[in-house]
Amino acid sequence: MKYTDNFVKTYEESFRRNFELPALSDYGTDISFTYKELAVEIEKLHILFEEYSVGEGEKIALIGKNSSYWGVIYLATMTYGAVVVPILQDFPPDDVHHIIEHSGATLFFVSEAIMKNLDRKKMPGLRELFTYEDRGLSAIGERNLQKELTEKFGKKFPSGYLEDDVCFREIPNERVMILNYTSGTTGFSKGVLLTGDNLVGNLIYARYTIGLKRGDRMVSLLPLAHAYGGAFEFLLPIQEGCHAVFLGKTPTPSILLKAFGEIKPNLIIAVPLILEKIYKRMIVPVISKKSMAVLLKIPGINSLIYSTIRKKLINAFGGQFIQVVIGGAPLNAEVEAFLLKIKFPVSVGYGMTECAPLISFSLYKDYIKYSCGKILPNMEVRIDSLDPYNTVGEIQVKGQNVMQGYYNNEEATSHIFTDDGWLKTGDLGTIDRNNNIFIRGRSKNMLLGPSGQNIYPEGIEAKLDNLPFVAESVVVGRDNKLVALVFPDLEAASQAGIKQDELKNIMESNLAALNKSVASYEKVAEIELRDKEFEKTPKKSIKRYMYS
Repeated sequence: MKYTDNFVKTYEESFRRNFELPALSDYGTDISFTYKELAVEIEKLHILFEEYSVGEGEKIALIGKNSSYWGVIYLATMTYGAVVVPILQDFPPDDVHHIIEHSGATLFFVSEAIMKNLDRKKMPGLRELFTYEDRGLSAIGERNLQKELTEKFGKKFPSGYLEDDVCFREIPNERVMILNYTSGTTGFSKGVLLTGDNLVGNLIYARYTIGLKRGDRMVSLLPLAHAYGGAFEFLLPIQEGCHAVFLGKTPTPSILLKAFGEIKPNLIIAVPLILEKIYKRMIVPVISKKSMAVLLKIPGINSLIYSTIRKKLINAFGGQFIQVVIGGAPLNAEVEAFLLKIKFPVSVGYGMTECAPLISFSLYKDYIKYSCGKILPNMEVRIDSLDPYNTVGEIQVKGQNVMQGYYNNEEATSHIFTDDGWLKTGDLGTIDRNNNIFIRGRSKNMLLGPSGQNIYPEGIEAKLDNLPFVAESVVVGRDNKLVALVFPDLEAASQAGIKQDELKNIMESNLAALNKSVASYEKVAEIELRDKEFEKTPKKSIKRYMYS
């Protein structure tokens, strides 16, 4: 099947239908836009684009932290018919300069905080560069841009701005809407060409599946310049008439739980790391007590305890959400098993930027344990192995959500597609008879055991990360043996009164416990402690290529 709603027109309809409702807000500030105010600011930027002779299909780049005005620029670009190039604010300056030149962007919108680290001379192809603050565009020399645009807007709409004045261009879904540069763990950034078809394939599916309603609230905490956060914490709620509140801060458990308690979101989108940290902070200290371990073995009493924990966890997330959707990486098996045991409403999806991003998804009530959901109805999946149900092979997909290709990179495009047109995900796994997908690991991460066995380091890391005082880990191959690089949980160690020099003995105990839980060829020879966190992508995936 294929979803056929016109991508741009869904936003025109949403603005008209929800004209007086709140649309975007910046958490902890008084900055907020109703759908009418959002449409007005979009119209002002359309006036600016016309002034700079921006043609349909031209590239407009954007960089900054998640904010309401970031959203204004993003939506203004797409509804005008230009291609938005959202750049992750975590990219180093040289990467930003390269993306601007590689993409051929004509206009560039940069938050003032980030502009301090950029060099305008290294972006000679730009027609103009604009800086912006939380409330709008900054001045250019003597020009007060916001004042100018407000005056021009007033002349264009002398009788005021009404619902029927919201009118966006008719842009076919076949057109490219987003040029999204990846933030992968391989160190090489490529420009992914995403069309209206790709976006509609994700968003209309989500409309009929997830259950968001007009007026619902969401906390937007993932990077909006990334395909996952941009689609489901920004584009989806605005399409549905919801209120998206941008966190604008690093989503630590304490900050998140405070925001959830105040905003009481109706849907929560997150990556596994966030849920795993909250699990470690809120649940592990409770269930790891000796007295609790005894009570959890008693039928009846254990049900009451699990019910109490579930209620406490739901209240911690604001108490009004329909579900927590997890994507971006596999959920830790221990955390997943516990959440299923207490019947916590966690839904799981799987995807990649090249699919804008969704490939598979299952609501919590339909979820198959250890899977990453069922292939979407507008997608197909196959496993590159002789027995896709039992023998691991590369996961390959095709369908409406699959990108056009990589911008100005024919070699990378030809490499990621098979000769018969299937997208090679780079992930290894199996499927079941109902097309639920089960991931084992990344093909690039796979290690070979001493007798040629396939070793998936992610599975070993998941077990290691659940052991005492392990914050995160990476398992690598060295001299035909496995070594675990570990960044310890220094905060938990400090609270327990454990000194850093004692951590080495604890890790030796962890090593023994780990090796009892893995296959003989998966045993780790040693644990090497690190004194700082692993480098990560904005999606919070570890940049594995940096460690060996």
